Order: sequence, then C-alpha cells, then structure tokens
Amino acid sequence: MAHRAIGQQGFGFSQRERPRSTLDEIAALIEWEPIATLLGRLYPATKGEPAWPPLAMFRGMLLAVWYDLSDVKLADALDDRASFRRFCGFSGTEATPERTAFVRFRRLLVAHDLDRALFDAVTSQLTAKAITVKAGTIVDATIIASASENDGDGRWVKHRGKRATHGFKAHVACDADTALVERIAVTPANVNDGRAGPDALPDCPGEVFADSAYRGSHFGGAVRAKGGTPRVVLNAMWGRDEEETLGRLRDWNQPIHRVRGRIEKVFGTWKRSYGLRRMRWRGLAKAAAQIHLTAIAYNLKRTFNLLAATA
Repeated sequence: MAHRAIGQQGFGFSQRERPRSTLDEIAALIEWEPIATLLGRLYPATKGEPAWPPLAMFRGMLLAVWYDLSDVKLADALDDRASFRRFCGFSGTEATPERTAFVRFRRLLVAHDLDRALFDAVTSQLTAKAITVKAGTIVDATIIASASENDGDGRWVKHRGKRATHGFKAHVACDADTALVERIAVTPANVNDGRAGPDALPDCPGEVFADSAYRGSHFGGAVRAKGGTPRVVLNAMWGRDEEETLGRLRDWNQPIHRVRGRIEKVFGTWKRSYGLRRMRWRGLAKAAAQIHLTAIAYNLKRTFNLLAATA
C-alpha cells in the first residue's frame, strides 16, 4: 500500500526562525530510518487508499505517551500544535490522522508483534549514546491494573497490606547507572517475580541487583548463565552470634537497596507522568505493546536528559 506524502507544504506558522523545542531535540537523538524500515511491513498491500506514513503514526503514539493522551486527544493535538506536527513530519496546513487511524495502526502493530522489535531498535541506539561502561543491572517488577476486570488475560494478585489488583505485571531490567530500560517481559499479574525475572535479563548484565522476591536458584542460575553476578536482598542469614549475623545481613542488603531503589523512579515516571496506572486496552498482547511504547518514550526522554546534563 502506498503511503501519503506529508510535510510537503512547509510550515506557515511564523516567518521568524523558531527556537528548537524539546521534541525537535529528541527527534535528533537517533537515526529513524531503521525504525521506518521495521514499520514498513505494516502495509503490504499495493492497492487501496494511501496509508498514513507508519513512522509518523509511531511518533504520534510516542507523543500520546509523553503527554498522556487518548486517541481522541492525540488527534486533536496534532491538528493544532506546531511542535507535534513537526515531530511527526506534518506541515502546518495539511490534514492529520483522525482517531480511528491510530486505532488501526495500533492493531497492526500488535498483529505483527512489532512492539518488542521497535523497543530493541530504539534502545540499542540510545544505550550506545548513554552507556559507556556497563556496571550493573537492576531487575524488578510492577503491577499495572487491567483496562477491565473482564479482561481474560489479566489475573488477580494481592500483596500484604494492599488491595487486590486485577491486571498484568511488567518485569523490567534497567541499567544500574543510567536507569535506561534494557529489557521487558510482560505477564499476568499473578506470575512470580523470580520465575519471570530471567526473561527480562539482558545479555552480559554485570552485577544484577534485585529484591528478595528473586531469591532462589532459578533466577540466580539464569543470571550466571548470562555472565552476571546476582546481588539479591536476603531476609535472613545463619550465624552463631545474633548481633554479628544481623550486622552481616545489614552490610549485604544496604548497598543493594541503594542501587535497586533507582528503578522505582522509572516505575513512578511511567505511572504518574505517562498514564501507565492502568492499561488502556484489553489483552496481554496489547498490554505488552503499551508497556513497550511507554518504555521507548521513557528511554528517549531519559537519554535526552542525560546528554543535556553532560553537555
């Protein structure tokens, strides 16, 4: 299927030269051609009405994450915000996609199982810019409520002292220094952290910091198999002297807690700023797509902030 030609008319908002916005800076962080190539498979038909360029649609979905926009609000914002139009490649006067176009694009993204491939493609470019020496990895999981308790792919889970939640769990590995997300596995909410943790491990993870839910040989063996060293919080230690044993336990756990706590800021950003308190759509595949899109948006913004701080 042919793609519509966009961005041909130029911007007519002002004759003055505009200062570059944050979105312009973020757009310049990576090479988008490999992303466009990945997305090219979404419209294989050679006949029919020309489709919106997939890269423009993908960038639009990143805007929806950054600004916590529904499909309706995203379509409205694209219609009248100059910075949004520039980021997606639209000129100042031409038509922009309507809400249903984003619905169809997301369905195609899920049907072609492209969310993980897009995450890997973007993240590999960003980590090359931001991570100079791999020091370690933090692994943790967060529960995200389902769009509806009738979602058959979601499951109930209850933690001590908290209300039961129906939903999904994102198992995440991020770099211990930069807090860039490197790998994600998405499961129903009742899957044990330690069992799913190996699916979130990147290659050559270095020291792997995790809480006590990751104790046991299953996770520890997976870390060692990838060339890493597990650093897992312990709940108890054996010893003859109680005070001396508690001191050793504290000395072991405190450095892990200091590093491991950094991933909580990642989850906090996802939920407070990017709308991931609850899934927007039903089903495990769509939940994984939403989480991967959120992680891509987070990594782009995080890399922009890291590079700006060192400039």
